Amino acid sequence: MYAIIEECGKQYKVTKGDVVFFEKFDVEEGKKVVFEKVILVSDDDKVEIGNPYVKGVKVEGKVVSHGKGKKIVVFKYKAKKNYRRKQGHRQPYTKVEITDIKTGTTKTATKKAEEKVEA
Repeated sequence: MYAIIEECGKQYKVTKGDVVFFEKFDVEEGKKVVFEKVILVSDDDKVEIGNPYVKGVKVEGKVVSHGKGKKIVVFKYKAKKNYRRKQGHRQPYTKVEITDIKTGTTKTATKKAEEKVEA
């Protein structure tokens, strides 16, 4: 099972157990985070596509750490004008481990199965 979620203006394909790097969140390490903007959910045999988001589906994750990415060099240059500007940048990120993909159908299916067993 996998899902495509939208976060920080980007789309990510995630499955249970994945480790994903997002732009920096204001969440402490070890805390749970829930992504509700799920665009697509694919189980083995069926695919649900949202309009724009799938209702009743949530992706849960745990914040592993915060950090900064590799340094990139921004170099502006104009030929023959003696114009040179060098600047570095390190993008802050949040490392999140996806713990679960919760769909509304799995809950109802398990409830129906429990009702059949009780009856």
